[in-house]
Amino acid sequence: MWWAAAIAVLVLVMPRIAAGQPADRVARIALLRSESRLIDERLKQNFAALRAGLQDEGFVEGRHYRIEYHSPRNEAEAVRLAHALVRDNVDVIHASAFTALDAARKATTTIPIVAHDYETDPIAAGLVATLARPGGNITGMFLDLPDIAGKLLELLKTGLPGLRRIGVVWDPLTGNAQVSALERAAKALELEVILVEARAGRLEQAVRTAADRRASALVLLGSPVLSAGFATIAEAATAARLPSIALLPAFARSGGLMAYGPDAPEQYRQEGRIIAKILKGAKPADLPIERPTKFYFLINLKTARGLSLALPPALLLRADHVIE
Repeated sequence: MWWAAAIAVLVLVMPRIAAGQPADRVARIALLRSESRLIDERLKQNFAALRAGLQDEGFVEGRHYRIEYHSPRNEAEAVRLAHALVRDNVDVIHASAFTALDAARKATTTIPIVAHDYETDPIAAGLVATLARPGGNITGMFLDLPDIAGKLLELLKTGLPGLRRIGVVWDPLTGNAQVSALERAAKALELEVILVEARAGRLEQAVRTAADRRASALVLLGSPVLSAGFATIAEAATAARLPSIALLPAFARSGGLMAYGPDAPEQYRQEGRIIAKILKGAKPADLPIERPTKFYFLINLKTARGLSLALPPALLLRADHVIE
């Protein structure tokens, strides 16, 4: 009968919501940051990608879920926020970087946590049992830190063949995993490392410290604080005559010399899909940890000219994008 056919079509086009996610219930997805940050254009792009990932799985904002944004001023506030989210019984916590992830995992072992973390080794940190089967309430996106550290240094040294001494700017709140990986890679390339701590509000000072300690180039390790300050750091590095490279493509777009790494919106979209699977009933324990699959190499030629650098043509040819 015609009405039976109509119902069949309706069932096919309805969003694919699993039994674990009742159709009349709006799930709460809490986005917990590791730093105090207003929602700027880059975050808007990331969150739009997260929504797109949820949409890929049939979830519509307002009908099936709502997003709550939380941006703590410090570690202590991150802990308080994480406990408040657990008391409120949110459905999923999306934790960005180690401070947020650590606060969330200490606050709950039951609420699913989806990580967006470029700074932590999840196994060494005790976050998961294995990459294939995390085994607890945490899954998400993490980087292969030894591989990315070696690549950053290899690209920098290719651009500066005589390089011997590098300043490495890192955020202590992200832990030591990145530093250890980079120090091993630097030793293999016979590079001396000058480690410089950087915190919110003191980014320019960190660059000046590296220059004062006679670094010949600058490497920025992953950190939400450093990422939010890319433009400030790029300007300070150019003023100090320091060629620089960072983990995210946004650094080169912000005036840094080079950048290599994943483009964050692609990861946010995949994390949206992971969250959707959890809302449909999947357990984080059974959802494998994922790695970015695409990496982008950018060179800012305008910055190179400002530093009076003549980068090797072969290096320019390797770039996915050269910013004029």
